[in-house]
Amino acid sequence: MKLTRRILALCLAMLLALCASAPVLADAPTMQSTIMFTHDMHSHFLPATDETGVEYGGYARLKTAINSVKSEHPDAILVDGGDFSMGSLFQTAYAETASELRVMGALGYDAITFGNHEYDYRAVGLASMLNAAVDSGDRLPAIVEANYLPPLPGEAGFNDDAQAVWDAFSRCGVSDYILLERGGIWYAIVGIMGVDSDECAPMSGMILHDRFEKTRRAVDAAKAECWEKNGMQPLVVCLSHSGTDSDGKGEDYELARKVKGIHLIVSGHTHSTLTQPVEVNGTWIVSAGEYSKNLGVVTMGYKPNGDTVLSDYRLIPIDGSFADDPDIAALVDGYKKEVDENYLRRFGLSFDQVLAYNPYTFDSVDEVYATRHDSNLGSLLSDAYKWAVEEATGERVDLALTASGVIRESFAVGDVTVSDVFNAASLGIGADGVPGYPLIAVYLTGADVKNAIEVDASVSELMGAARLYYSGAAAEYNTNRMFFNKTSSAVLIRDGGVREDIDDERLYRVVTGLYCGQMLGAAESSSFGLLTITARDADGAPIDMDRLEDYIVHDERGNEIKEWYAIASYLQSMGGEVEAKYAAPDGRKLVTASWRPDKLLKNPNKFTLVAAAAVLILLALAVFAVRALVRRRKKRAAGRRNGRVRRSLSRF
Repeated sequence: MKLTRRILALCLAMLLALCASAPVLADAPTMQSTIMFTHDMHSHFLPATDETGVEYGGYARLKTAINSVKSEHPDAILVDGGDFSMGSLFQTAYAETASELRVMGALGYDAITFGNHEYDYRAVGLASMLNAAVDSGDRLPAIVEANYLPPLPGEAGFNDDAQAVWDAFSRCGVSDYILLERGGIWYAIVGIMGVDSDECAPMSGMILHDRFEKTRRAVDAAKAECWEKNGMQPLVVCLSHSGTDSDGKGEDYELARKVKGIHLIVSGHTHSTLTQPVEVNGTWIVSAGEYSKNLGVVTMGYKPNGDTVLSDYRLIPIDGSFADDPDIAALVDGYKKEVDENYLRRFGLSFDQVLAYNPYTFDSVDEVYATRHDSNLGSLLSDAYKWAVEEATGERVDLALTASGVIRESFAVGDVTVSDVFNAASLGIGADGVPGYPLIAVYLTGADVKNAIEVDASVSELMGAARLYYSGAAAEYNTNRMFFNKTSSAVLIRDGGVREDIDDERLYRVVTGLYCGQMLGAAESSSFGLLTITARDADGAPIDMDRLEDYIVHDERGNEIKEWYAIASYLQSMGGEVEAKYAAPDGRKLVTASWRPDKLLKNPNKFTLVAAAAVLILLALAVFAVRALVRRRKKRAAGRRNGRVRRSLSRF
């Protein structure tokens, strides 16, 4: 009984102390907090040039910009929202030297989180990278990740690779959150992964835990720890690799709506650029664009009770107005030499080697994603895949496909280098452990070939990364047609431009990248299972998708044909200049919007036929109902007339 009274007394004392301190904290002077941020850097150590010739980014320039902000705000912190790797030739040293993480330490990053592309080299690659970073002895940023974790012993999927990641997490200090003090302000920095990010990492080996629950727990734990240790509430920053749409909606919008107590969300994954922050439920959402095009800077007024107010927000373009920081420039140059020696030499190429001169304007990556349309960039890449496999194997390829989701950069007017080509197709790793996704060759029935083309016509409006570009085929889309039957015609294009009808029952040899092949199931699920695409072997038997690597294409020396190398070889074959046929789209994809009945009903598939049948049934029912109503009214009218006649006769 005495113990119970003592506990109650202690709780009452703590409550009184808390209540007494609240006015003090609320009346405390407002301090200024400045947070610099980036996301989706994708190994873009060097400045890049877009398809219009405008140069942007580069880590040596970024460092100069960071130093400039630090001169104004010495206590500013620097954070990143994930996907710091995979996007340039520098990524080829990811697992061995951890150059991305080490250069971010040199840039002065305080905390970062993982994005889906940090798992492109799978669990074992991530573990190797973290261990290499620790072994280097260099300064490293803190890493926060609360909801995307390896399986634990006893959980499904646990294996040696999962344990290796746990061990690497322990060595590198990866945690749900960190507390960081700067200039008298305490920050709680949390890291999370989004749903779409997980879907974009099919071979990560990680488990995606509920992001709302895990974020809520991490925020609450960070606040409790900060209060216990420091007697104040932290400024809560969530590094979220989840994404924000151009209109400010998306997964991070939902995160802010459902989880209270977050002051700032740095929103990565969707490569969004928010020129103004989005406020949701008292939380500010910010994005600065990809590839270090901008350095984001947020300044907030902060009080120790956790109250904040947004004071300033700006995106600083990283361009030629910033000089190179000499230390970072020297570091990057050293990594560049390592790439030449350790990766490119096996292909007989070098970093800045010119493959061809390009006199033409190609689509930007944004344009590739934007709408259903023909694209000279998509045509060039898919043609390269078809050409490379036919050259290596001597076997005809009926169709080659690529998707907008794997096209990372475009080509500017001017010299196209090995680095430029790798940047355009930079994702992944092969079964050989060598960076770069390889090409695969499988078979599809003619019906599934048509379904694949219909994915571009219908599903890509729901999932922009599924816009397809193909070599060896031509199709016409009518955007006003029935959903899942927007393709009015599709044919194969043979040598000499000869058009050949697609036979639904026949098997066709199809080439695409390993990642695109792995994402076939996503197209099926996005179409609610209505558009099936089943990869098959040469005998027509369905392929176990877990064994898709068995269908990687190799050259005569047994080397995997990498996507980027196929493009590089194709450009080299052109004799010094990109061929004139890529000056503009060639009409292999024609998109119209017609309401003409013959255009709407041309080559109907089962969806249009079912819809047409349903419309006819509804029309028949309507006609039946109208006729029944007319008969009923006639019958009632006749009854009324007969009644009047009977009443008239009764008077006599």
